[in-house]
Amino acid sequence: MKNYEEKEKKLDNILKKLNTMSNRVGKMSNDINSLSLEKNQLLREKEESDKNYQDLSEQHEELKSELDKINKDVSNKFGNNNNLNKKIDELNQETENLIDEIEKWQT
Repeated sequence: MKNYEEKEKKLDNILKKLNTMSNRVGKMSNDINSLSLEKNQLLREKEESDKNYQDLSEQHEELKSELDKINKDVSNKFGNNNNLNKKIDELNQETENLIDEIEKWQT
């Protein structure tokens, strides 16, 4: 009799352990599924972020190219303007020199 009671207790303990393990496996399975869903969501977000980055990178290059064109245009316009201002300054200086010469001759 004792033998049967001991075996029954052992069987109960083993069944409890199996139930606990089965619950753990169930939880693990749920956790794995949940992690898999999160992984897929993160992959979709990564793909979207990569696409956005690519779009922004292309826009950046376009804007950079436009800015270079604008800088060249400004440089050409103001470069010519600077040359014109330099010529005007030279002419003003020559005019002042001529006026000084005229004043010397008049005195």
